[in-house]
Amino acid sequence: MIRTGGVDGLLVSFGDRLSEPANRAALAFRVAVEAEGWDAIEETSSTLVSCFIRFDPLRLTHDVLKAKVETLAKGRNWFDVALPTGRRFWRIPTVYGTEMAPQLAQAAAAAGMSEAEAATSLSDARVRVQALGFAPGQPYLGELPQAWDIPRQSQLTDRVPQGALVVAIRQLVLFGVSAPTGWQHVGQTAINLFQPKADEPILLRPGDEVQFVATDAASLNNMRSDPNGGATFETIK
Repeated sequence: MIRTGGVDGLLVSFGDRLSEPANRAALAFRVAVEAEGWDAIEETSSTLVSCFIRFDPLRLTHDVLKAKVETLAKGRNWFDVALPTGRRFWRIPTVYGTEMAPQLAQAAAAAGMSEAEAATSLSDARVRVQALGFAPGQPYLGELPQAWDIPRQSQLTDRVPQGALVVAIRQLVLFGVSAPTGWQHVGQTAINLFQPKADEPILLRPGDEVQFVATDAASLNNMRSDPNGGATFETIK
């Protein structure tokens, strides 16, 4: 579906709810639009299931851009397309439970697991950065196994710290800032997702893959002097 997004945008959606194929299509379509090099395109971004294209309406009309986008969209099956190249696989040290992540027990119970089983399940999972949002560089990651299709809380947690790992609806969110949340705080990292003075201020990119590997509190505290919080990555080949 292609819809107008204000006076200077088009939104190309591949579904009305999150799914792996729809997210894959949104990621791949954004890269394809960038590769076209169309004149007057000023910005592209992807959400969980959509690609947004912002353009200069003084140089390009909605109708002309929509025709270009429709032709590109019909050119292949975007739900089966390979994920973009240049993605990275991150390993981010994470403390599960303890006073650093105090909601692991209740999240584990909701998922039908013990705390130890929940920590193992989450630390073994390799999830995709599906989209960035809410705060600079803050990723939504998934999908987790079906057992983690647990609801958000009925009331907000007043505040979780920067680097908090929270879970609900088969997704993880890694908090880039300290903020309230209705998701359950199950892990804590030392990563700084937004580094404005760095060459690449946004650390994680949509399409990157992440594993939140278990560590202990003492080791994590020793990593706080590293802006990446001990996280490492390798390019996915």
